[in-house]
Amino acid sequence: MEHLKDFLDIFLHLDHSISHLSSSCGNWTYVIVFAVIFCETGLVVLPFLPGDSLLFVLGALAANHTLNLEFLWVLLCAAAILGNMLNYFVGTRMVAVIQSSDQKLIKPEHIQRTHAFFETYGPKAIILTRFLPILRTIAPFLAGAGKMEFKKFALYNLAGGLLWVSVGLGSGWWFGNLPWVAKNFSVVILAIVVISLIPAVYEYLKHKNNK
Repeated sequence: MEHLKDFLDIFLHLDHSISHLSSSCGNWTYVIVFAVIFCETGLVVLPFLPGDSLLFVLGALAANHTLNLEFLWVLLCAAAILGNMLNYFVGTRMVAVIQSSDQKLIKPEHIQRTHAFFETYGPKAIILTRFLPILRTIAPFLAGAGKMEFKKFALYNLAGGLLWVSVGLGSGWWFGNLPWVAKNFSVVILAIVVISLIPAVYEYLKHKNNK
């Protein structure tokens, strides 16, 4: 419980946490934020790491010249794109291992259904889920598990990664230091999380209602 409280405190005061990190770690800050974005997009077991909010905070700090915006953009685009690539290959490998084992934990029809989904909606899903917490981490894994064509995945992964990082850093750069936003940063961080979850909740409720 105490660890959860510490995590929430860091999350809600992410601007102070990153500022302190930058002043104490210097250029190592870039390595740390690269690792966070890479792990959030590349490891399917870590969907709870801050993504959207972290990009917003980093953009705001870059506007204050605490961090270098151009270097951040290149670094975090690479982290987001490479993370999804890793997740995709883990998905392909995981399904291959499960299918070759004696215990069929995943039925062939489930894999075929996932494959059909990504063949039909894959490009749109890969880009749109970039802006949805949790789904952002799961989508590339499922694309790999569903055997989405690699060239198609790589193209839309590139587009989605560039767009996500650009929007995140850009919104922090332009709005992060407005007086009201700077004064109510914790509220803004929570609002970013809530707003980004609305489409996923809507689709879930719509799907449940249709059933």
